[in-house]
Amino acid sequence: MLEKFLQEEKGQGAIEYIMLAGGIIVAAIIIFVIYKQAAAGAGAKMNASINATANVESAAISSSLKGF
Repeated sequence: MLEKFLQEEKGQGAIEYIMLAGGIIVAAIIIFVIYKQAAAGAGAKMNASINATANVESAAISSSLKGF
């Protein structure tokens, strides 16, 4: 009985496809986490740059309006 069980290969293909799909899912999750971190960093840099530019422009507008 054990010998017959070890020689049977009917479910082997399905298991291989399940393992392949699992590997693809794990890789996709890892890529998503890395992309999320990179996008968050880029967003923070862009936000800081926009705020700095807005502060400079606001100061320039305020100083030019002091004569009115």
